[in-house]
Amino acid sequence: MTTASASTTALAPANPWALVPPLGNLDAYIAAVNRLPMLTYEEEQRYARQFKEHGDIEAAGRLVLSHLRLVVSIARQYLGYGLPHGDLIQEGNVGLMKAVKRFDPDQGVRLVSYAMHWIKAEIHEYILRNWRMVKMATTKAQRKLFFNLRSLKQGFKADAADTDTYRETLSEHEIDAVARQLKVKREEVIEMEARMAGGDVLLDPAPSEDGEQAFGPIAYLADAAHEPTAMLESRQREMLATDGIATALQTLDPRSRHIVEERWLKVNDDGSGGKTLHDLAAIYGVSAERIRQIEAAAMKKMKKALAQYA
Repeated sequence: MTTASASTTALAPANPWALVPPLGNLDAYIAAVNRLPMLTYEEEQRYARQFKEHGDIEAAGRLVLSHLRLVVSIARQYLGYGLPHGDLIQEGNVGLMKAVKRFDPDQGVRLVSYAMHWIKAEIHEYILRNWRMVKMATTKAQRKLFFNLRSLKQGFKADAADTDTYRETLSEHEIDAVARQLKVKREEVIEMEARMAGGDVLLDPAPSEDGEQAFGPIAYLADAAHEPTAMLESRQREMLATDGIATALQTLDPRSRHIVEERWLKVNDDGSGGKTLHDLAAIYGVSAERIRQIEAAAMKKMKKALAQYA
């Protein structure tokens, strides 16, 4: 965040672009970046060209500042690892600055789509470097339970040294005994034992010997439902399914439009699909093959109209 702060200093006269003074408060930082204005496509292109062609650091700073809220949003998706939110944001900001440095405005994509991959890559790398540093227990009570539980389990193991009755996991009787001795709920004992038994898992496992990509936490860790690109794609699909279809239908002659509507856009009373080719052939007094030809030509024309609409 040091580079972003330097850019902010250069932009201090433009009041909306200035971050609040450092308060050592993450909530204040997040509130500040959420107040920064977003750039229009034209502004983004202008600043990107100024930086690419003239090395304008102030233009690069504006690109970085306008996307800091994106970093906060993405970093929030990785809080499940127990790593500090501020550190995740810090690493994401590094990825954002790398993205701005490499962004090419001539590629025809928005910076938000390009930067997302760099931000995630930097956060992933940080998680991989610190995976073994994730704290087993977070609160004081949990840390106390963690260490006492380990000691008690060692005692159970010593008591069973001369028999074959010892198991790595606690029995129901042992769980109740630990809960009474430590004055905690048995559910807390079960949860802590499960956390202690859990081993490290590769965030992004290497491909298997047969060349197939192994399935790891990276595949389901982040919630993609609220990613800007996913939201834009969903919005575009909805528009194509409503306004786009309606616009494409308007390009057809009445007979072709009626055939498409009866075949694909209407449902029978029994819940089944629309009319068959033979049903429509009987209505228009032609063969089913002729109806199929009209339908194929109409679909081709609609597809062309939808491509222009998109």
